[in-house]
Amino acid sequence: MLLIRFKRKPLIVLGIFFGIFLILSAYLSSFGSSVFQNALAQSDIQTVKYRNLTLDLGNGITTNAQLSYPAIGKGPFPAVLLIPGSGAVDMNETLTIDTKPFWQISQYLSERGFAVLKFDKRGVGESFTILNPNVWGNNTVNDQIQDSKKALNVLVQQPEVDPNRISIIGHSEGTLYAPRVAVDNSTKVSNIILMGVLAQNPLKDVEYYQDVSLPLEYAMQVLDSNNTGLISVGQIVTDSLLKNFLLPSSLLHTNDTKEITNALMKEFGSSGFINIDEQLKPFLIKGYENITAFNLLKCDTTGVCPILWKSLADMPTNLSFIGNVSNSTGILILNGENDAQTPVQQAFLLHQKLNEVNHTDHTLMTYTELGHVFYPSSKWQTVVGPIQPNVLADLYSWLELHSR
Repeated sequence: MLLIRFKRKPLIVLGIFFGIFLILSAYLSSFGSSVFQNALAQSDIQTVKYRNLTLDLGNGITTNAQLSYPAIGKGPFPAVLLIPGSGAVDMNETLTIDTKPFWQISQYLSERGFAVLKFDKRGVGESFTILNPNVWGNNTVNDQIQDSKKALNVLVQQPEVDPNRISIIGHSEGTLYAPRVAVDNSTKVSNIILMGVLAQNPLKDVEYYQDVSLPLEYAMQVLDSNNTGLISVGQIVTDSLLKNFLLPSSLLHTNDTKEITNALMKEFGSSGFINIDEQLKPFLIKGYENITAFNLLKCDTTGVCPILWKSLADMPTNLSFIGNVSNSTGILILNGENDAQTPVQQAFLLHQKLNEVNHTDHTLMTYTELGHVFYPSSKWQTVVGPIQPNVLADLYSWLELHSR
């Protein structure tokens, strides 16, 4: 960055500035506006090429995929497979119009020399569209792993891809599958990157943290600042976080404070206060139990379906599995320190386990003030937005070093 300091004789400096401006104006006018037009057109220069693909997942099931790669050069390029997080997310992990983590990552890496393959989950289309409810509702952990393996096989067959320089990036739930794909394809996969990592059981530990431990901690530290063991109904009425846990779904989007107050008093009593240990904690635990009850008859959610929940609960944890990853496979762990969905302690545990098993090539990077999608967030609630530039830069630097 060029920093100009004005210390003395500002009129002389301004005179020089305007003089230069007039000279440039006269110069540019002789060439019309072509220079400005060319400058504005820079953003339209193609730096990435794309190829749309269809993945055959077996049993008549297909899904859309896309390969991105540098616009210039024949390759072969080092390549990356992206494995998405939980819910009915598409290949870009579209959360909002400006929150598309996998689109950002694929674009950033392909501009800098990588081929990247991303794919829609089975039964899913763009922006949380469920194309096939039966396929989506019966999705299991094994399906996710096998789909990722098939995507990997398609990636290595692309003519622009160097099959000897393959990495896998998993985000959130995808961090459960990336190590397993790597272990079963140790001759193909050189590196794995785990972003927003799950180390413990997704259901028994991480979901419990999200549904019980985190809101309890919030109630005690933020709402009960005087350590009375009580929070008022009035506090909850105006609190955007705790309302999500305590109100029925029919009231989550209402601004009618009277209606909210009546619903809370009906549930917790008319005193106007809620005892954190005796009332709030049992209520949160009951909510967690309802979420994880495994009603296998129907899935009507774009979140995690009951069949997948059960298979996630039954799978070995990353902590118990990560030691199977070859010592020659590089591992990068990235986590926001304000991650409210996969708390940074999960990353610490996995890092400690890799130390314990003497995995020599692993790196942990954590980011203050960033949440689950690597965007500034409070520690209590995920805020969505674009991945921050320093995270993308760190990801690229590590990958570039490990893909030579």
